[in-house]
Amino acid sequence: RSDARSGNQSDSAGTDSGQAGLVVNFMSVHLVKHQPGVIGVLDLQGGVHEHLEHLERLGLPYKRVKQVSDFADLIGLIIPGGESTCLARLLTIFDLKDVILHHYHRGMKIWGTCAGAILLADKIVGDQSCLRLIDIAIERNSFGSQLDSFTTEARVPAVSDQTIPLIFIRAPKILSAGKDVKVLLQMDDYIAAAENDGILVTVFHPELTGCLAFHRYFGLKCGLDLAVENVSAGNQDWKNVSWMKLARIAS
Repeated sequence: RSDARSGNQSDSAGTDSGQAGLVVNFMSVHLVKHQPGVIGVLDLQGGVHEHLEHLERLGLPYKRVKQVSDFADLIGLIIPGGESTCLARLLTIFDLKDVILHHYHRGMKIWGTCAGAILLADKIVGDQSCLRLIDIAIERNSFGSQLDSFTTEARVPAVSDQTIPLIFIRAPKILSAGKDVKVLLQMDDYIAAAENDGILVTVFHPELTGCLAFHRYFGLKCGLDLAVENVSAGNQDWKNVSWMKLARIAS
């Protein structure tokens, strides 16, 4: 079933109009020129709802992606953070690996966050690569256990002229990047964000903060025409449970 949504619609029928209005009032980024196409979030495992909520606040068309037919109108795909070995296995079980590669080669852009970045890497230290769509070497769980997760902030000039909050959860490190890869953020001895023409990777989780900067950047990468007034202004009404309105609760 196609589940494409506009950014000013809730993914849950139970969201009241007052709440929707509140989101619109604080939304600082808007679509200024309509172009066809939808950004999908791979809905197999991981932080799906958080990405959907950020796309909604940007006013971008979005949908969950679970099966082959869901890819037809995608201009972009987000592979969320989660557990990379689990996600790789699910891609095989549901026969989606070749589907993703096919749509990438016809022009669909892909953004991988954390585990998603691992799946997109050409080389994974000590393990077999999966999609191999960006020339990076990456090491999973490179900071240590869950207890070694942390938050920080950084300037990423290509993405925003404002400081961006960063959340690292059992994060990988990008250890090296090929000549065709643009490094967006270098931190200490590792690369935290990078891209090539069709792929964006971040080892941290932009969807777990209120900042819309990276989601806006990916929308631009997908060819959407976005205008920005003040990306950080969108944080004012954001809460870390805002995504719950998009979660489906089984009855």
